Amino acid sequence: MNDAARTGPALWSAQAHMPSVLGRQIVVTRGEGNYVHTTDGRRLFDGTAGLWHANIGHGRAEMAEAAAEQMARLETYHVFGRYLNDRAVELAERVRDLSPVADSKVILNSGGSDAVDVALKLARRYWQLLGRTEKTVILSRDLSYHGLHAYGTSVAGIDVNREGYGTESLVADTARFDTRDIEKVRRTVAGIGPERIAAIVAEPIQGTGGVIPPEPGYLEGLQRIADENDILLVLDEVITGFGRTGHWFATERYGLRPHIIAMAKGISSGYSAVGGAVVAPEVWEPFYESGGPVYRHGTTYSGHATSAAVALKNLEIIEREGLIGRVRELEGVLSAELGSISSDPRIAETRVAGFLGGIELRPEYPAERVADEMLEQGWIARPLRGNVVQVSPPFTTTDDEVRGIVAAAVSALDVVAPVDLAMAR
Repeated sequence: MNDAARTGPALWSAQAHMPSVLGRQIVVTRGEGNYVHTTDGRRLFDGTAGLWHANIGHGRAEMAEAAAEQMARLETYHVFGRYLNDRAVELAERVRDLSPVADSKVILNSGGSDAVDVALKLARRYWQLLGRTEKTVILSRDLSYHGLHAYGTSVAGIDVNREGYGTESLVADTARFDTRDIEKVRRTVAGIGPERIAAIVAEPIQGTGGVIPPEPGYLEGLQRIADENDILLVLDEVITGFGRTGHWFATERYGLRPHIIAMAKGISSGYSAVGGAVVAPEVWEPFYESGGPVYRHGTTYSGHATSAAVALKNLEIIEREGLIGRVRELEGVLSAELGSISSDPRIAETRVAGFLGGIELRPEYPAERVADEMLEQGWIARPLRGNVVQVSPPFTTTDDEVRGIVAAAVSALDVVAPVDLAMAR
């Protein structure tokens, strides 16, 4: 054990190979608009909106005021049993009205991993309630990411997130299907047996997997498979929800009819820890009937009043400032800028869907090194699976800032020496 491990921060970083990050960690102390400031005096453009969430930018005083006002009145009260708090009720009704799922009910909790867990447990509980006890299997896409709680870990399509726990899946009865070819998906469903499948869960646009937009007709194909085989369709809109695709939900962009939508991140732009699930009538009605069972969900901070107040203010800002329309404009700018560099021989492919972009680099140009060099130049980007550099800034980004971060990726490539892949092996 080296000294850095003992003398370094007590905080164990998330999703980090600790020996590699010790001594290189960046401590962020302040956010302002589309930029963050660090303890070593740097001002960095937040080219990833944090973890895809800082949609309205950082440091908005009215968000802090909303939190302080709510805390002074009621910090929170739980929503178990007969109890509710007024801000949780208000937020749920706001989400229901924005949601593309008519007559939905809304479950609130603390974030995306919570949302996925509650959604997939609900999918299995629903079929048990209906007496279809054989329907337990949850299918998810190769290269998918659904958080790191037990269900999210179990359905992960990025294998390293699922491995090392002693069993193939923490939760029994999960399987993966092809992320691009809908006919291969049909064969997987047939091989398992649709009578055994409780739900298909999918990100409309895969984020951590490498910013992978759906192939034409793919999501519509998942919808047909679900409809034809009595399978619930669960959309993980933790990244795409609340504007990232130029619609309140990607469900609208792709014309889908999910039974459950998992949500988080953009509902509060990261100013409070809040997430949840939007549930279609087909799924919630059996639990509301006389004699129906309790669906055993809920955490201490489900429907947290201050988190709800902050989320409501965030949604107000998105609507008031026309930021969803702005996302559609930014998608065009990002698409043009990435298109202009796509012929660079160091770049394998560029991808854009909504205000999410990915620059897939040739293997000899490691995305981690390129992102590190971009950071040195004042631009935060993030290396993703598949040797991809992520570009997904706040909705408040200017056209020039989009051009700047794409230019920074090219500038970083000019600095990063290619790796000799034969020697690396």
